[in-house]
Amino acid sequence: MTNPLVRWTWTGPANEDMVSALSEFRPTDRETVLEMMQGRYLLASKLVDTHGVSPFSLDVDHDDWHDDLQTFSWLRHFRDARTDEERRFARTLALDWIGREGQFSRDTWAPSLTARRVLNWLRHYNILLEGAPPEQAQQISRSLSTQISSLRLRGGLATDPVDALLVAIALVGVSLCADRPDSEVDARVRRVLDLLDQQLDEDGLHRTRSAKIQVQLLVELTTIKQALRRDHEQLSADIDTLTESMHRALDAISLGTGEPAYFHGTGQMPHDLIVAVQAQSAARARETGTAGGYGRLIAGRSIVVADSGLVPDPAYARHAHASALAFEFSHGRDLVVCNCGPAPTDYEDALLFRQGIAHSAPTINAQSAATIPGNGPLIGRLVQVGRPSEIEARSSDDTLIISAHGYAERFGVTLERHLTLLAEGKTLVGQDRFVRHRSRVSGAAAIRFHLAHQTEVQMTDDLVRLRLGSGAVWTFLWEGAEMRVEDSVRQSAYFGFHRTKQLVLEVLAADASEVSWIFTLEEN
Repeated sequence: MTNPLVRWTWTGPANEDMVSALSEFRPTDRETVLEMMQGRYLLASKLVDTHGVSPFSLDVDHDDWHDDLQTFSWLRHFRDARTDEERRFARTLALDWIGREGQFSRDTWAPSLTARRVLNWLRHYNILLEGAPPEQAQQISRSLSTQISSLRLRGGLATDPVDALLVAIALVGVSLCADRPDSEVDARVRRVLDLLDQQLDEDGLHRTRSAKIQVQLLVELTTIKQALRRDHEQLSADIDTLTESMHRALDAISLGTGEPAYFHGTGQMPHDLIVAVQAQSAARARETGTAGGYGRLIAGRSIVVADSGLVPDPAYARHAHASALAFEFSHGRDLVVCNCGPAPTDYEDALLFRQGIAHSAPTINAQSAATIPGNGPLIGRLVQVGRPSEIEARSSDDTLIISAHGYAERFGVTLERHLTLLAEGKTLVGQDRFVRHRSRVSGAAAIRFHLAHQTEVQMTDDLVRLRLGSGAVWTFLWEGAEMRVEDSVRQSAYFGFHRTKQLVLEVLAADASEVSWIFTLEEN
């Protein structure tokens, strides 16, 4: 790493003994091994055919695919390798990475990538070394030691909270696998616990408010928690207390589809990974309530997850979305109403997907309740406008009440959204109220409902009929606004995005006091 003041070079001992102290709970698939050997790499739900060349030689414009490749999360699949050729292929990929990326690069040696790569190498160190000639084993060992040295030097300087936490977790794994003294293990774990105390809110949700980050941290924390159980039971229990609250918070922002709701940079994640993470804890949020600035309604087979619009502190707001009053709605395994999710990696105007219009929420003059500066010290981070939002959950009648104050100064109104599940979840009623703060109110309001992929929209004079991909039919009625149907998209890890539809209710803020709407399941 270099800058105008400092030049660092990392080296590490080539013969530092490591033991296989870290377990793997994520699912494995031998078919993935065979596909990779044919040059087809399905990573982060994205399939890339390398046509026989090294995947590390390609410039693939897909951030999550690049991260999965560089962190070696795929190495776990070689646990099911049945032949020497398959095991040798995994080692060859590691040696190829060392040859291409073994020297520091800002992109491939970023703290979070390096931390997760070190943890994956430690989990499956035997796969990399088994059957390796001494020279290759020494190359791998030296590279691992160099990466560990970089984490030790850079961890304390990390400015991103998630980077700092992942580095701290990785160093716990190193201490366990290198059979370090108990005092070092204890100090490393205490560092992780201190960072978790800072970065988790009172409900156990990471302060980025991102389910994607929550899952990523749970994967790594579960690994070290399980390893600590052998000889450090109390330290494991201390981590377990926090991860249980994290599991409960994750469930509070997940839908009946099995996926977390698409908020704050969370999009489609591998379903088998989500299931594996959820299986590590029985902690669940099975009733109407709030968590981490989100509200949750549960009635019958329906779940609604809504965002108050709580803006994270600047350190956590780099990928946050302006999603005040937005919600996602599922019934059973069907997704009914949703958000667009994060922008596809290769999309030119990625900022558009972070704005309020990309969410099932009201906006005024296409402006969001919070802002994302294009310059200055907070460039690219979500910034609060006006007073903080408020959210209340009433379990007595399965109702959420959310108020967003970000429009008060600009347009003279606070937007207040009421969401209620009725008839055992077969009806969702919404009321969007325009609470005046001054006599002069301005702006044109648009209330958007982005629809799930494969939903067919059938218009009649007085209602809209929505036929889902499953065949279920929902009707949509509204009052107090004009309605139109527009094109929309839903993020997809496989295809970039799916083309969908959205319902848009339009009204002048000065003319509106309340817009009402209702989704109802048609039953045979």
